[in-house]
Amino acid sequence: MWRVYGSTKALYSGMTMNVRECYVSYMTTVSFPTRDGAEPGRVNHVTIEWKGEHRFEGGRAGHAQVPFDSGGKAGPGPVDALLIALGTCAAQDVIEILAKRRTPVESMTMEVRGARADAIPARLIGAEIRYTITGAGIERKHAERAIALAVEKYCSVRSSLDPEIPICWKLELNAPVMNRTGS
Repeated sequence: MWRVYGSTKALYSGMTMNVRECYVSYMTTVSFPTRDGAEPGRVNHVTIEWKGEHRFEGGRAGHAQVPFDSGGKAGPGPVDALLIALGTCAAQDVIEILAKRRTPVESMTMEVRGARADAIPARLIGAEIRYTITGAGIERKHAERAIALAVEKYCSVRSSLDPEIPICWKLELNAPVMNRTGS
């Protein structure tokens, strides 16, 4: 268990934590300051290992690890990973909502673009998710409603971002499937 008070550089050189008090137990519970003092319903726990230069590997302890690379060579960078998390989080909700309507998704691809501030930090200032969905019997109005619910209500990644960041989406439904050569 770690206990951190005030502003400290004790954990890693160059890293500053500004917290009133932080308790961390890596077994099954975590108790630390939360937004509005809310008690967490569950706790996600990941480990991250530096692999040299700008490369890291991270994931749940004892599970598959994902490579990250700020240079984009060995894996996505941190902001790309955030966009991937946003897209996949919303997508899983879309798939579940349409399945409950008995119109299962046969295939789905997404293109997620994020606009970043021209400043330091170059934070995310807006994003667009373009969905391409195919599935027999899926009606446009139901797919659009599923996407709206996923992005605006159910996606925990979206809900964790600043609510002032606009997240918009577009839908291409039941378009002809193209093979890799584009024909």
